[in-house]
Amino acid sequence: MFLNWFDAAPRRVLAAICLVSIALLAYGLYLQHVVGLDPCPMCIVQRYALVLIAIIAGITAASARKGLQVSGAVLLLLTAGFGAFVAGRQSWLQWYPPEFASCGRDFYGMIETFPLRRALPMIFRGSGDCIKVDWTLLGGSIANWSFLCFCALALVSLLLIARRLRSRA
Repeated sequence: MFLNWFDAAPRRVLAAICLVSIALLAYGLYLQHVVGLDPCPMCIVQRYALVLIAIIAGITAASARKGLQVSGAVLLLLTAGFGAFVAGRQSWLQWYPPEFASCGRDFYGMIETFPLRRALPMIFRGSGDCIKVDWTLLGGSIANWSFLCFCALALVSLLLIARRLRSRA
């Protein structure tokens, strides 16, 4: 029954992905501006992945063409996979912190100071802030929950691809 919804309403599924991504971004901004948690460089990269997911899903939801929906869902799968990779790496750093953690530059400072080819490895290397766990829900950090959300978005995208490729319309 649930999977039939993917056949009957792929545009609604894509719109739901867009809304979920916007809600996750809004919650991240709430944690930053109301609760007072400063995002680390890896958190910023995950936000960019969510912004891309929201944009791709929104544009794809606006089209009724099957080919564009499949292409958009593939882009969603890749972007959600990238976000899951970054969140998974951050979770790994939190579970197994390096012996010598140092607080690195902030994301914007790295981009302004260094060329992009040097700044990107610095962002993914993580800093002391990326390792610190300031907030938990049911024992999971923000990075853990972010990983689960990205995996869920990737799974929905994968189901959408499979169902759209099997449908005739």
